[in-house]
Amino acid sequence: MTRRAAEIRLDALLRTACDVIVERGLTNTRTADVAEAAGVSQALVFYHFATKERLLAQAFAYAVEQDLARLDAVVRSSASPLTKLRRMLHLYAPAGRSTSWSMWIDGWAESLRTPELEKASRRLDLRWRQDLAQVISDGVADGTFECADPAGAAWRINAVMDGLAVQLAVHERVLTRRQLTEWIRLVAARELGLEPAQLD
Repeated sequence: MTRRAAEIRLDALLRTACDVIVERGLTNTRTADVAEAAGVSQALVFYHFATKERLLAQAFAYAVEQDLARLDAVVRSSASPLTKLRRMLHLYAPAGRSTSWSMWIDGWAESLRTPELEKASRRLDLRWRQDLAQVISDGVADGTFECADPAGAAWRINAVMDGLAVQLAVHERVLTRRQLTEWIRLVAARELGLEPAQLD
């Protein structure tokens, strides 16, 4: 197998592992499940990942990298702070069946026991808040937002998004996606001196 083929195979295995983890959960995912879903031998899975724990940690880190790449695309764009904020709120909110949120909820729980997962989870969480705080600071600097504490506002907005997203992902019919979106806009608007309609 050439190095490029091995890299492509590794990428495909990580994507497949993420899909299996979303479906089965971190603790219930076996290397055999990933091999079967990928249409490869279990030996190939162990070739790339020496242990099941290593497979799960790398799949979780891979999912983190995918989310960070989407976040980078928003933050590095030439859009205004208000547009960036709208895009970030949209990007963070659960969509469809909330499959990525299933993985994050699972990952947070397992992070209590698995240092590699905790490290990857923390990196995504902190990076998200840092970028949100920077967008808020940029908006304050250009007069779009009114906020004396961008870092604190980023934490508070993020905490509300996390809490509502977990409720939406875990508990059916407790709240609607529309309610979640409206409440996130309301909280962000209050933090930044905006009208909620400006975040539509």
